[in-house]
Amino acid sequence: MSDRTSGGSALARLWQTLRRPSARHSMLVLLVAGGIGGVIFWGGFNTAMEATNTLEFCISCHEMRDTVYQEYQKTIHYSNRTGVRAICSDCHVPKAWTYKLMRKIQATNELWHKMLGSVDTLGKFDAKRLELAQHEWARLKKNDSLECRNCHSFESMKTDSQKDRAKKFHELAQKKGETCIDCHKGIAHKPVHKQLEAAEEDGGAL
Repeated sequence: MSDRTSGGSALARLWQTLRRPSARHSMLVLLVAGGIGGVIFWGGFNTAMEATNTLEFCISCHEMRDTVYQEYQKTIHYSNRTGVRAICSDCHVPKAWTYKLMRKIQATNELWHKMLGSVDTLGKFDAKRLELAQHEWARLKKNDSLECRNCHSFESMKTDSQKDRAKKFHELAQKKGETCIDCHKGIAHKPVHKQLEAAEEDGGAL
């Protein structure tokens, strides 16, 4: 009981100290010190945010390096005639800071599954592949394919330069108010269309 009382009084004293006006330093010094501290904190936080957006960070765990990264290297998003490469964060993390922060918070769930070993083997990963894909499709559908539109948009498309089939579907999608993920599923990873068809037959698809 005494330990609790002493602990409580220590916190009370600390709080009183923090609330007490400074007798040694002017308000200007305190404001400058607080400003510098805020800049350092913000810079460190933002640096950490950007560090987790790099390709090196994304494939630092073998679950990503040995599965989806291998698949992505065979796609046009990795290597193409223009030399423009879209990395993991370009497709899975919004650019706008607020949406980026929200996505990072959501992604902490992946740390939990990393500890659980949910997809730590190729067999486990393939068993959950459709479920993981459906979660991502639903997220992109909900945010109007925000990450896709980091690079692509109907407004910037020259549909007259596209193949007839692509032109037809892009113009139809605009009229119907559809979003990228409605048609473009599995373009950077192993296709799951057969699994999706089977799930739809069983009534288990999203």
